[in-house]
Amino acid sequence: MIKKLAIASALAGIGLSTPASAWGPIGHRVSAQIAEDNISGKTRAEIAGILGHEGLPEASTWPDEERSNPVQFWQETASPFHYVTLPPGVGVESLAHPPEGDALTALDGFTATLRDDGASQEDKALALRFIVHIVSDLHQPLHAGDGTDRGGNDFITDWFDNTTNLHWVWDEGMILRQQLSYSEYVARLERRIGPEETIGWWDADPATWVAESAQLRDRIYPTTGGEAVEGTPESPAVIGYRYHWNWMPVAEERLAQSGIRLAAYLDRVFGDE
Repeated sequence: MIKKLAIASALAGIGLSTPASAWGPIGHRVSAQIAEDNISGKTRAEIAGILGHEGLPEASTWPDEERSNPVQFWQETASPFHYVTLPPGVGVESLAHPPEGDALTALDGFTATLRDDGASQEDKALALRFIVHIVSDLHQPLHAGDGTDRGGNDFITDWFDNTTNLHWVWDEGMILRQQLSYSEYVARLERRIGPEETIGWWDADPATWVAESAQLRDRIYPTTGGEAVEGTPESPAVIGYRYHWNWMPVAEERLAQSGIRLAAYLDRVFGDE
């Protein structure tokens, strides 16, 4: 009876929540620190001129921290900036951006702000923090949702006997099971990033990141005996050690890639072109 009440309470919270933020604080800081370790000297100086002593890891979580801000910008305008919707079979080149915008339109807008010599430092700081955040978001597979279940937020899971949803499992669940600080996680991942990976991943085109995420998204939904499971409150997908073993290496690769791609994107934004 107690477990049923706990599940009902958890599901009520899920039903009221908005789509979660990719990777959670640890994941965003990991991505941002890897980027900070790989940007050019010119980019580092440009960033310091905008953010002062605030490093990219600190900046990376700010767009999520402000989501409780009652100002209309945070409650309405900025909400769609964390994800894109890409239905199955639709290529990124055919992606239809909604009127309220999405992560890709926001990335374009904030990039234009950084390149605008007339933009205020305050506007540039907001733009830079969002860019750091959005690039990481777009590497989490469920932030390229298919439009049916709010990026896995409505796909209910029994994750190590805790009722949650698939989006949270990818945002935080798998990462938190490692019990590492973000700096420890950065050290772990950077030991695996050699010159070959850096060169191969150095891609500043958001279309690449979204296409990769959408391909992964279509593979990461749990199955039983090869058959799709419901993922509903009445029939949650039971996942644990095997799912974690299968997909944790992929999640860590996406984290590492997001850091390298963020460095590539920032170098392009602040480059001489």
